[in-house]
Amino acid sequence: MSHIPVMLNEVLTALQPEDGKIYVDGTFGAGGYTRAFLERAQCKVIAIDRDLDAQKRAAEFTDEFGDRFEFIRGCFGDVADLLAGRSVDGFVLDLGVSSFQIDEAERGFSFRFDGPLDMRMDKGAGQTAADLVNTMGEEDLANIIYKYGEERKSRWVAKRIVSRRKGAPFTTTQDLADVVRSCVPKSKDGIDPATRTFQALRIAVNDELGEVERALDAAPKILNDQGRLVVVSFHSLEDRIIKKTMREQAGRGGGQSRYMPDATREQKPALYNLPQTKPVLPSKEETSVNPRARSAKLRLAIRSVI
Repeated sequence: MSHIPVMLNEVLTALQPEDGKIYVDGTFGAGGYTRAFLERAQCKVIAIDRDLDAQKRAAEFTDEFGDRFEFIRGCFGDVADLLAGRSVDGFVLDLGVSSFQIDEAERGFSFRFDGPLDMRMDKGAGQTAADLVNTMGEEDLANIIYKYGEERKSRWVAKRIVSRRKGAPFTTTQDLADVVRSCVPKSKDGIDPATRTFQALRIAVNDELGEVERALDAAPKILNDQGRLVVVSFHSLEDRIIKKTMREQAGRGGGQSRYMPDATREQKPALYNLPQTKPVLPSKEETSVNPRARSAKLRLAIRSVI
C-alpha cells in the first residue's frame, strides 16, 4: 500500500511554500509533504524522522533534489537542537503513523497483521509494547490505557492482561489483540475493540504526546517573522494539546477574572497570530478515497513579528 499524504492540498494552502524559503518537515515518513513542497517552489526542505527506514527512503530525495533537501535523523520534539541555531520559514507536522509503519507486520503497530509486539518508531531504541504489557503493574497499565487510549474498560483490560501473562509473556500483536477483544465489547461504529489499547501503548512507547509538547514549545524559537506552524493531528489527545498551546502562545490563554475585575494578569507577548480558531477538516472527497483522513484536523499559527 502506498502512502497517501493526508490533507495535502490544505497543508500546501496553509504553508504557502515560496522560492528561496526554508521549511522543516518534522515527520518525513514517506516524504509526501516534502516532495510537494519541493515541487511547489524552489525552496529547501529539512526533513526530520526518528525512523531508520525513513532515512533510507530519504536517499532518493537527495539524489533528486540535491542541496535543496536535507535529512536529519532524530525526534521532531528536539527540532531546535537538531537545527543548531538555524531559523526557518515553516514547520510542518503530520502526527499520524505512516502507512509504511502500519503495513509492516514486523513493526508491531497494527493488529491487522500478526507480528512482534514492538511499536517503536525508532527501531532498536527503548522499551517495546511487549515490555510494557509484560512488566508493568496492573494499575499503571490501566492508567496508560485509559489516559492515552480513552478506553473505558481500561481496568478490565489491564486485569485480563496481567492474569494472562502469568502463564506466558505476550510476544505478538494478535495475542494481545485477542485478549483485549475478550473483555471489550464490539462498538456500534465497527471499530475493533483492540484499537484504543493499541493506540495507548503506541503513544506510551514513543512518548508521542511529550514529543508534541516539546515541538510546540520549540516552534516559536525556530520560526522567522511570519513563519508558519502547520500541524495535522488524528486524535483528540493531540488536538487538545495543540489547540491549548497555540491559543496560549497567541495570547488567548484567558481574560480577567470576573470576580476581581481590577486584577491584571501578567501578559506575555503574543508569539503567534491565529488566522482561525477552528481546525481545518479534510474534504468529503478525500475521506471517501482515503479513510485514514477521516479524523484529521489541521491547525495553523503564524509567527508574530519578533
